[in-house]
Amino acid sequence: MKKLFTLVALLACFLGAKAVEVVDAEVDFSKYSDISEWNFPNSWGGSESAKARLSIQDGCLHFHSEEATDPSWDCQFFPIGGVNAEIGVTYTLHFKIKGSVAQNCSMLGFGQTPYGQFAITTDWVEGTVDYEAASADGNILMQCGDYVGDWDIAYLKITHEQAKETRPVEWVELIENGDAEKPWADANVRFDDQENNYKICAWGKEKGRNMNENGGWDPFPADIEEVDGSHVFVVHGQVADSEGDPSAWDNQFWIQSTRRMVPGEQVKIHFRYKASQNAKTNTQIHHQNPSDYMHWSAIGDINFTTEWQEFDQTVTWPTGGDDQGWSIAFNLNPEVKDAVNFYFDDLSICEMKLDHGYFVASSNTVTGIEYDYDNATEFVQDDDVVVATVGEAGKQDTWVNEVMISTVRGHRGSFLGATIKPSGTIDGSADTWLDYTEASNCKIKLPAAGVWTISIDTAGKQINFLKVEGEENKLPIEVVANPTVVVVKGQERADKKTGDDDEDPTHTGADWDNQFFIKANRALSAGEVTVVEFDYSSSIAATSGTQCHGETPGAYMHWSCIGSFNFTPEEQHFSTTFTVPAEADGMWCIAFNMAEIKEACDYTIKNIIWKLEDNTESLINMTGAENFYVKEGAGTTPYIFGTDGISSVVKSNTVNAASYNLAGQRVSGDYKGIVVKNGKKYVVK
Repeated sequence: MKKLFTLVALLACFLGAKAVEVVDAEVDFSKYSDISEWNFPNSWGGSESAKARLSIQDGCLHFHSEEATDPSWDCQFFPIGGVNAEIGVTYTLHFKIKGSVAQNCSMLGFGQTPYGQFAITTDWVEGTVDYEAASADGNILMQCGDYVGDWDIAYLKITHEQAKETRPVEWVELIENGDAEKPWADANVRFDDQENNYKICAWGKEKGRNMNENGGWDPFPADIEEVDGSHVFVVHGQVADSEGDPSAWDNQFWIQSTRRMVPGEQVKIHFRYKASQNAKTNTQIHHQNPSDYMHWSAIGDINFTTEWQEFDQTVTWPTGGDDQGWSIAFNLNPEVKDAVNFYFDDLSICEMKLDHGYFVASSNTVTGIEYDYDNATEFVQDDDVVVATVGEAGKQDTWVNEVMISTVRGHRGSFLGATIKPSGTIDGSADTWLDYTEASNCKIKLPAAGVWTISIDTAGKQINFLKVEGEENKLPIEVVANPTVVVVKGQERADKKTGDDDEDPTHTGADWDNQFFIKANRALSAGEVTVVEFDYSSSIAATSGTQCHGETPGAYMHWSCIGSFNFTPEEQHFSTTFTVPAEADGMWCIAFNMAEIKEACDYTIKNIIWKLEDNTESLINMTGAENFYVKEGAGTTPYIFGTDGISSVVKSNTVNAASYNLAGQRVSGDYKGIVVKNGKKYVVK
């Protein structure tokens, strides 16, 4: 799946104690008369099959499809993209949508937090969805290849509430000689000379120039020439005629920082650019040596024209690769293969002025102490370790039960993006040292509220949590298997599409036409270590994959969970240690897709255990079926096993608490149909 990763940071300082609604992104389609006026077609806004199906009609984004695509994600696009999300912030998607066919479309959310199926109904629905960003990717990706019919979106908007005063952002320049006004101090520096190559901020590569012994050609300090009255960097691109994909990087340009970038950190990037003819370029992240590839996307595609343009955005450094990115690489020939001159000037990469070291912010999820990232406590040197204490001795109202430890301080998003994660069990003793690794947005749950002294051996990457005073540690409990015997009566599914040339409209089957869900009693955080056990069998041989889902069963979050299963009539036992992945931060459900086989099949699962690894909490009730949901047949909705799926009937349009449709989307008070309120289903008439 290809993704767009052009991220714009909208950084502002909102003062005052009252919450302020911040609009992060908004698109009102009534402002456009034609899709060409919308920025969607620019760069990689979507697949060709999506572009062919989209238009502007009657003030809405209109989708028309007469046949499904295979796979469904072959038809996908970004209705909102190029915006920066902040890890840990709760965002709200506002929407208005209507379709000719009542059907769900897959939508992946702002901050790469999927909220699953986007319900399209035959009536106009204005609603909202709330979710917490798990990464800085601010795109919304809509996949609609399996929708046959028409739908219209009137508007989309992303907002969040800014409740506290934040520290103003200061920027520090990392580039030297970005204006090209000085000749290179040493124009003979090699691109792979790591002692000196970072002193060159601009590198070029031209096919056939600076040949190496392997028959290729190496980067060199970019040429500096006078153009339009000022000195600029130039790549005299040669004809790109290498065979296949490599022709895209026959000619290249790099903007190199003076240090490596940390994935997740925000940097401000600026440059001017033009070319001798119109051309589109791709950008990537490279290691310290220009031409040493690291990550497929940096700042998106850049469209050159013969006129000077300016790129000026705050971006979040991509989190892929191996954490050693130094430069932005421009592949100059993905489309135009002619000999083209590319010009760059006023190169700038600015970093936030942050405190570097180790810092701890703390909270108490019971008493309401909130994290204060701007004033996180700094660790101080004590012999061969750094040490910090959270909470004050003798003051119970300062006790904390959760901490976040970061290597930077001074900006909330940067703090969250640079946290560390310990492995193993924290017991509060001076003798227990745990290994730790880098992990964004990691909340460390302590075994008891109290005053804690934290010591870090930075050289050995080990950490110790010593409880100075506080509550008794949470003790293990006896966790027993839930005795409920769940039987999912999987219905025979329709054929699945087998190729692009398969136009049979009856081929609508999907692996998730039959499903089983184990729903936890609370949201789980990324990195929590759990144990899952159960016995399983089936009426015939069958297979089932598993996924991570959100609070509403069916709200897809992540493709991988506890593995795949080969069901047989002979009963089998399963037990595994499952760590919640970063992509599923906030998950509630383990989802089993039980329509991988076409035939009808009865699946039996019993003696279910889902608990924390340290046995301090059972994540499901140890009696009753409230944690088990089933879906039997295409077009049906999940319901609690043993019920008819509807708890009660409401004969009023008024629902006191927040109401959600079956796709997990918050809906307005005049919405009619089945809604979920306080975890229960109701019919609103």
